[in-house]
Amino acid sequence: MAVTYNAAMGALGATAIGSGVLLFNLNRTAAYANMEAEGLHPADYPFPQKKMLGTFDHASIRRGFQVFKEVCAACHSLDLVYWRNLVGVAYSDEEARAMAEEYEYTDGPDDQGEMFERTGKLTDPIPRPYANEEAARAANAGALPPDLSLITKARHGGVDYIYALLTGYTDAPAGVDIKEGLNYNPYFPGGSIAMAQNIFDGVVEYEDGTPNTASQITKDVVTFLNWAAEPELDDRKKIGAKAALLFSSLTLIALWIKRNRWHTIKTRKIVFNSPKNWGKSPFDKSK
Repeated sequence: MAVTYNAAMGALGATAIGSGVLLFNLNRTAAYANMEAEGLHPADYPFPQKKMLGTFDHASIRRGFQVFKEVCAACHSLDLVYWRNLVGVAYSDEEARAMAEEYEYTDGPDDQGEMFERTGKLTDPIPRPYANEEAARAANAGALPPDLSLITKARHGGVDYIYALLTGYTDAPAGVDIKEGLNYNPYFPGGSIAMAQNIFDGVVEYEDGTPNTASQITKDVVTFLNWAAEPELDDRKKIGAKAALLFSSLTLIALWIKRNRWHTIKTRKIVFNSPKNWGKSPFDKSK
């Protein structure tokens, strides 16, 4: 009976493990039956910050913000990122302040109750391309460009999906009808996307001399957007590494103390010596 039970439990465990491995591989497969409705599954790109102890490439964050300013900011907002957030990450205090001063912000009211225009400062957010949602839709044929502050966390696949989307534009295959004003991208759910391809070789000129290929430009802007969504990532991993080291040390100390304090009890030998006169009462005084 025990052998049958053990065999059944072993078969059940093997089935569960096999099913898990199969589902994992199916989830990683680039093409699947419902691809058109859900979009092509992106590949696993080697972004350094995705590794367990990997951190952001801060030079890439700086170049990525340049790409955002020159390409993406024409349509997309970045409401949750302020100029001060860039200080110490990709720019110095003076550089961030100078960029902020390139823009005018509406402030007020003043002493007369009037709103006024002033130059930007570090406490201001990255400016929006449109005044409101209606203006954004009117300028984009009814489509609303999403805010990119949390885009890498708001999309399944994260940075891999954004990279694949930006580099995945291609001609529609035979039999696929794309409406006027839309573009074909197999990574976008449904295959039709209002955003046109905007990243090409040489679309920006990097100040540090990095080759401005389309793949490099995409990698940089995706890295910047990943930082915008998770600016605490480096610190979180640093704290996690410290916590792992601390708790590992405490575990070793606890094991040593347990072994040192309890070994005399756990290894002692208890011996029972029976009385010589086992059948005699202890109250019997006679010899």
